[in-house]
Amino acid sequence: MSESQRFQLGTIGALSLSVVSSVSIVICNKALISTLNFSFATTLTSWHLLVTFCSLHVALCLNLFEHKPFDARAVMGFGILNGISIGLLNLSLGFNSVGFYQMTKLAIIPCTVLLEIIFFRKIFSRSIQFSLAILLLGVGIATVTDLQLNALGSFLSFLAVITTCVAQIMTNTIQKKFKVSSTQLLYQSCPYQAITLFVIGPFLDGLLTNKNVFAFKYTPQVLFFIVLSCVISVSVNFSTFLVIGKTSAVTYQGF
Repeated sequence: MSESQRFQLGTIGALSLSVVSSVSIVICNKALISTLNFSFATTLTSWHLLVTFCSLHVALCLNLFEHKPFDARAVMGFGILNGISIGLLNLSLGFNSVGFYQMTKLAIIPCTVLLEIIFFRKIFSRSIQFSLAILLLGVGIATVTDLQLNALGSFLSFLAVITTCVAQIMTNTIQKKFKVSSTQLLYQSCPYQAITLFVIGPFLDGLLTNKNVFAFKYTPQVLFFIVLSCVISVSVNFSTFLVIGKTSAVTYQGF
C-alpha cells in the first residue's frame, strides 16, 4: 500500500471516528441534561478533559505513544485558549437563542478561512469560496431576523468564534511546526484545558443555570451517564485533534 493510500485510509478512519464519537456523546449528554437535569456543561467538559489526560497517561505508560516535550509556553497558551473557547461557546448558548448559537458555530467556518487567508496566505478554490458566500448570507439573514438578539449575547458569540478559530488553526499549525502527533499534542495540552475549565466551570454553570454543581444530587443513574460521557469524550477529543492534524480546521468544521 502506497503512502498516499495509507494517508487517505487514515483520514477516512479519523473522520469516521469523529462522527461516531460525536453522535454518541450528544446522545449521552442529552440524556444527562434533558432527562436527568444535569445542566453543568462546562464543568462536565473539564471532567472530560481530565479523563482524557488520565487515559493518555496510561497509554504512555504502556508505550503506546512517545512523549515528545516541546515549547512549554506554546502548549500552555494553546491549552488555556482551548478552555476559554469552550467556556465562551457555552456562554453564547446561554445568552442567545439556540438558532443563533447554531449560526455562531457555522460562522466559525468562514472566519477560519479568512484568518488562514490573512495570516497564512492560503488559497481556497472557487467552489469553496462560493459555498462560504452562501453560508455567510444565511448567517447574516438569521442574525438580522433573530428577535432574541442582544448586545451581550452577540459580543460573547463574537469572542467564541474568534477564540475557537484561533485554537483550531493552532491545533494544525502546532502539530506541523513542532512535528508532534495529535496524541502528543492532546496529552500535553489537556491539563491546561482541564484546569482552565475546572476554575471557570462552576462559576459559568452557576451563572447560566442558577444551580450549584456541588449541591446537585448525584444518583447512580446520573453518575453512570457522567462516567459514560467521560469515556466517550476520550474518543471525541482524540478524533478532533486527529482530523484537524490530518486535514485542516476548515475541513473539521465543514465535516
